[in-house]
Amino acid sequence: MSLRRCLGFFGAESRRLCHSYVLHSASAQSRRVFSSLTLNTHPFCTKLWLGSRSFASVTASTDVTYEQLRQLLAGGKAVVIDVREPWELREYGFIPGSINVPLGQVNAALQLDPGEFTEKYGAEMPGQADNIVFTCLAGIRSKTALDAATSLGYKDVQHYPGGWKDWAKNEHQN
Repeated sequence: MSLRRCLGFFGAESRRLCHSYVLHSASAQSRRVFSSLTLNTHPFCTKLWLGSRSFASVTASTDVTYEQLRQLLAGGKAVVIDVREPWELREYGFIPGSINVPLGQVNAALQLDPGEFTEKYGAEMPGQADNIVFTCLAGIRSKTALDAATSLGYKDVQHYPGGWKDWAKNEHQN
């Protein structure tokens, strides 16, 4: 059975009913994605949509906790890239062992020749298979950097959503 037939027009009322039921069952993130879709109550489609409930749950988590980041750094198992501006690191502090690559430079930096990267950022350039953890002040810019790295083909990328604020709080407590 073709996807076109499943997503075809089977009557406005059946689409409206299925649409509201699926959206009610789906997560908030999925509602934004599904809100513009036209759904129907064809048996196969209903099973497919209701069985999956949410495409958001399919993706693997890319978040790293404070403890996980400490372990990665201690074991040398990740390259930590802080995407804040240099003045922010001077003013607030930084995670020891991290490399500073401001967010506006991440895309270009990850495409540099390894020698140029080392010269510009003072550290070895991560390879596409290396584990990279992006961090910032509070996790917003690091998520943007993660998306940029993923689009360039980097496979093992994560971000520390707590950022410097969470790191400093946890370090102060320990």
